[in-house]
Amino acid sequence: MRTLSNMGFALFGAALIAISFGLARFAFGLFVPSISTDLDLSAYLIGIIGALPLISFVLATLVAPLAADRLGARKLAVLSSGLGAVGLALISQASGALSLGVGVFICGICTGFMMPALTVAMQALVSRTMHGRVSSIMNAGTSIGIIVAVPTVVFLSDAWRFTYAMFAALAGIGIVAAWYFLPSVSRIMPANAAPPPPISRLQCSRLIRLTLFAFAMGFIAAPYWLFAPDLAVTLGALSTGHTGWLWFAVGIAGLGGAMVSDLADRNNPPITQALMLMMLSSSLVLLAASPSQLGLAMFSALVFGLAYMSLTGLYLMTGIRLLPGRLSMGPVLPFMAVALGQAAGSPIAGMLVDGFGYAYAFSVFSVIGIVVAILSPIYPGHIDYWADWTEETAAEEQEVQLPVEDAGLQAAYDRQLLDENGEPIEPVAEEEDAQSTPRL
Repeated sequence: MRTLSNMGFALFGAALIAISFGLARFAFGLFVPSISTDLDLSAYLIGIIGALPLISFVLATLVAPLAADRLGARKLAVLSSGLGAVGLALISQASGALSLGVGVFICGICTGFMMPALTVAMQALVSRTMHGRVSSIMNAGTSIGIIVAVPTVVFLSDAWRFTYAMFAALAGIGIVAAWYFLPSVSRIMPANAAPPPPISRLQCSRLIRLTLFAFAMGFIAAPYWLFAPDLAVTLGALSTGHTGWLWFAVGIAGLGGAMVSDLADRNNPPITQALMLMMLSSSLVLLAASPSQLGLAMFSALVFGLAYMSLTGLYLMTGIRLLPGRLSMGPVLPFMAVALGQAAGSPIAGMLVDGFGYAYAFSVFSVIGIVVAILSPIYPGHIDYWADWTEETAAEEQEVQLPVEDAGLQAAYDRQLLDENGEPIEPVAEEEDAQSTPRL
């Protein structure tokens, strides 16, 4: 194994995320027009198939912490990349709905295993004071993967089988790289770290609200991820190659999502969530209203990418903050909820498209998004308006009022290792413990 620097690990992790999330999961919508035409699939059937990788992602995420402990970071990342290569290869050779569904299902397992593997490796290789920055860079890998997929659609719009074969080859390179660069370590805990306290009733209340909002956001975003390119081709008469620019805009805007979510946590998470949900909803209507104008369609994609990536980043930080000492659980819950929301929304979107058309389907989901945005004051940010409307005591509410310097992604990571007094372990002390603990 070759040791990576903090920034080297961040860039390497972003590359693996680009393959497992960007190519194996989110690039599928780009090729729906060509795949559905070649395999003669209805919109409803595409919706069912589009839900499969989200379901398998959730199933894989449930067992990923145990797999990380048993296999270690290196073997789990290799397994993830291997499954990605197999799934992408199966998609490239799909002859019908069944084989296509098997391929995308396996790709979802790949996605569910990759981030836990990288999180374990980050604990071993990266200084604690850099966890927030490294995590942000790795999360940007999703947008990078989406951007990488764009040229294949622009220049190989009808060669989706060849494109997916190339994606499979990239996943194969990821297998070798993961084995070479990642440690075989499982989890590392400093000797002076106390076990996390039991989850309180107040935490349960906030976790339920976070999960419901994350589910709703995934549900609202489902038609865009799956049917936006097909809408532009069907309603707007754009060429299949032009739809690649939509995903390019999504990827570019998504790169700013981490910054927006970090600023949201430092200011007012409920209001930011309301704004981003309104942007997400407006992107659906804007695309449905002007699919024939490439410029407006790309603007819609920019709005969608910024809103979606900002919201997933905000949910990540909230989940980490709500469950201190439970890093394998805090960020997992909102991501699972988002995936389940997309899995639920995909077949419903397909059914509405088949029955009423693209414009009607996208408009319905947009209205749902506006309604959810109106409910944003009950979002469980560290500014918790819901506490003023319930029986939660002032003392409990005071616990979540954070000064600006204690907000943001790095501050959330800093509170994941606590001492017996419930105070964050100083990074210096932790590094000394780590130096005395074998990493490989």
